[in-house]
Parts: sequence; structure tokens; C-alpha cells
Amino acid sequence: MAAGIPEVYIAKEIDNSRLVKVTDHKRQREIFMFSAVMGVVCTLMSLCMAAFQLIQYGYRIEEQKASVERLQEENRALRLEEASLRDPERIDMLARRMGFAMPQVGQVQRLDSVNGDDGKGIVARASEFAVVAVAQ
Repeated sequence: MAAGIPEVYIAKEIDNSRLVKVTDHKRQREIFMFSAVMGVVCTLMSLCMAAFQLIQYGYRIEEQKASVERLQEENRALRLEEASLRDPERIDMLARRMGFAMPQVGQVQRLDSVNGDDGKGIVARASEFAVVAVAQ
């Protein structure tokens, strides 16, 4: 357009209410087939993903079971070691090697709830006994 000439647009009302769209049966069939194929593909993909997840969870469960068994075996070994370390004969032998002697009568005072403690605790008090280690 030349410079300085104004552009004029005329609005025209178009009435398409009487038009009827002709259905394209071939196009509808293509859309339906495409939708069906995509639905089947999506279903198969989700089933494959679910199967893959199940396999992964199976591996995790087996790994956890192996870990539990290993920890149970370690726990058994530690309990056996604890029992052997708490053996009174072993403790007595080690104490004699270190030079400890058997306590005299009255030197040992039990801390069990013998005095009707009822789990409430006891008041601390000074006693007249002392533990003495005798070197040999």
C-alpha cells in the first residue's frame, strides 16, 4: 500500500448455522483405531512397568532377608561372646591374676531390692565398709 492511504476494513456477518458437516467415516475409523492402539500400548507399558517394579521389590525383599539373617547370626555370636565374658570362673581367674582377693564377710552389700524397695529407689547413705585390693 502507498504511504498515507488509510486502510479500511469492512465487517461482514457470516451465518453458518444452516451448514451441516458431512461425517467422514474413514477419518472416524482412523481416529478410533489410533485411540484403540494407543490404549493397548499404554496398558501394556503400565503392565510392564508394574512387573518391573515387582521384580525390583522382590530383589529388595531378598536383600533385606539376607541382611536380617546376617544380623541375627551376628547377634547370636555377640550373645555367645557376652556369655563367655560373663563367665564367673573367667572373671575369678582374671581377678586373681590382677591381685584381687576374695572379700571378707560384711564387705559385700547387695544392691537388690531386698529391703522392700518397691522400685521407688533408696536414699544414699555412707556405710562402714571399704573394698581393699590385696596385692600378692
